[in-house]
Amino acid sequence: MSTLHAHTSRRPKQYLSLLMILFSTMTLSPRTATSFDWVPTDDEIKKYRQSWNPFSEGPLLIQSVDIHPQGQLSVRPFVFSSISEKSFGNTLTFPSNANAGPVHTYAVSPLVTVTYGLTNHVELGLATSMISFWTKDTPSYNAGKGGPWTTDTGMGDTSIIMKYRPIVQDPDGNRPSLTLYSQIVLPTSRWTDTDRPPGGFAPLGRLPATKFGELGFTEGITFRKNINPFRFSGGVYYTYSAPGSDNGTTTYTGDVINTRFVFEHFLDDKKGLAYNLEFLTVSTGTWRLDGHSINRNPINGSTVIGIEPAIQFKFTDSLVGAVGVLFTVAGQNAADAIYPNFAIQWYWNKTGKVIMR
Repeated sequence: MSTLHAHTSRRPKQYLSLLMILFSTMTLSPRTATSFDWVPTDDEIKKYRQSWNPFSEGPLLIQSVDIHPQGQLSVRPFVFSSISEKSFGNTLTFPSNANAGPVHTYAVSPLVTVTYGLTNHVELGLATSMISFWTKDTPSYNAGKGGPWTTDTGMGDTSIIMKYRPIVQDPDGNRPSLTLYSQIVLPTSRWTDTDRPPGGFAPLGRLPATKFGELGFTEGITFRKNINPFRFSGGVYYTYSAPGSDNGTTTYTGDVINTRFVFEHFLDDKKGLAYNLEFLTVSTGTWRLDGHSINRNPINGSTVIGIEPAIQFKFTDSLVGAVGVLFTVAGQNAADAIYPNFAIQWYWNKTGKVIMR
């Protein structure tokens, strides 16, 4: 069968339960229960820094779980593009059941993220973006008679990010790194009058995905574990968007849940050469944390499930990169699209020697 039997009403409880389990595991750890000062020791950080962890770009679809050492900085240009000519209906299905149209959209969204190690436990980040899109969605075009393009180029949204790592991985044991992620999205696209792309939602325009042109607040928890020659990482993120306004009407959109899981296999440590398999889901719920009813599409929620094969590599001792293509493997009330993307990342350390985070 081509239809996936989705029980969308259960998703909120499942995701929230997962967050509670992860949080409880961290807070009830014997190692942290005896001290309110919930940070890794200097010896634990030193042990991790001296362990196997090749210098490389890492995953494309999730920001690095481990954080910069104090005083280290990186700049990461990331170019995300999307090609969408089909869409999914109200049932979670495979692309073979996606419908042609009604909107054909082609978009490019460059994103630049700057991150800095404020301490050995806290990292700050700032990300800003641009967007260009070309869309055909007129009745004439959908009837096969041609028609004009709807297009715009302008500033995207801006994110302020903070990461706090209470637990660093143990190279000799099973303990992974666990990091808490907080993000505020400022709707700079709306402030600068950039048109909203059809649907107003760019699954990878920011990491994690949020609603385009809306003030948003994201909290997440991420993990990472290195096991030579593999690295595993992932995360769960929950985003609440503040009420908006459209022609004098207050708008309410569903909260967004992102999940990520990434598998990296290194083929050449010295060259930072590895291939990745990156799995993601992006779901818009039928609820809001503030309890307001949803009055903007998708009223019935939406889901995108995707997989991205990617290759990462090292240019120099301070410059790395990666390239990949995200394929949609299932969806509901969302675009059926492919997303070519690539990133480069430049590192700077005040000591002159870059340390892989």
